[in-house]
Amino acid sequence: MIIGIDIGSTTTKAVSIQKGRVIHKVKTKALDAVTSATGALGKMIVENHIKISDVRRIMITGAGATKLRADLFGIPTGFAGEIESIGIGGMFLAGRDTIIITNIGTGTAIIDARRDRISHLGGSGVGGGTILGLAKKLLGLSEFSGVMELAEQGRLNQVDLLMEDIMETDLSFLNKENTASNFGKMLDSARNEDIALSLLNMVYQVIGMLSVFAAQSRNTSKVVVTGNGSGNLIGRRVLGAITGIYNVSFEYPEDAEYTTAIGAALSWERIL
Repeated sequence: MIIGIDIGSTTTKAVSIQKGRVIHKVKTKALDAVTSATGALGKMIVENHIKISDVRRIMITGAGATKLRADLFGIPTGFAGEIESIGIGGMFLAGRDTIIITNIGTGTAIIDARRDRISHLGGSGVGGGTILGLAKKLLGLSEFSGVMELAEQGRLNQVDLLMEDIMETDLSFLNKENTASNFGKMLDSARNEDIALSLLNMVYQVIGMLSVFAAQSRNTSKVVVTGNGSGNLIGRRVLGAITGIYNVSFEYPEDAEYTTAIGAALSWERIL
């Protein structure tokens, strides 16, 4: 059994891989990398009744990986590059060996993954951290659940300037409901619900357009979405609207939020 641990800036995820299958998955939160890694590993071992002797190796990746320099619990421990881990995990979950991956975490990374090469195409500081940071200041919220609850009741036309506000007819491939300017309207009557929805809309539109440009640069019409932000249902709706305009589709594989941890575990076999 190989265990992969992805130490993120807010959440640490761990998976166990055996015979090419994901067996166990856990998530934890902690203030420092060592506590995060040992906590995730301990939780996996205790909750799933895993014997330490059954674990051949631990592979660690993510923002906090560099802070760990010793074997964990006496188990041989190695380190995997984050970009490589996203690429390997993405290909594994998508079942293809040539894909474009948009990994949405605190920020966003876009990766060209191929069996013989994994490269970082670019990305953005816009991601989940952007949503939480602005929500804290604008809405007084510090949890995603609160933002999502508000956003489900929001109306974009109270905050965003839409094409219908400046055009009487559809413009080329854009229709009247498309955004002309994020937060470009902001009516005095705008509620927190409207602001929450517009915030999510802005972040996922930026991510979606960067993904479209990446896909077009590689002559593909498919993007695999991974990371914590892949499961955001409002975000998926925003990306779906972009699909309708630019004919680039977004795929959401099962266990997408564990992609990096999965890739870290599988990287050991790739190294061998």
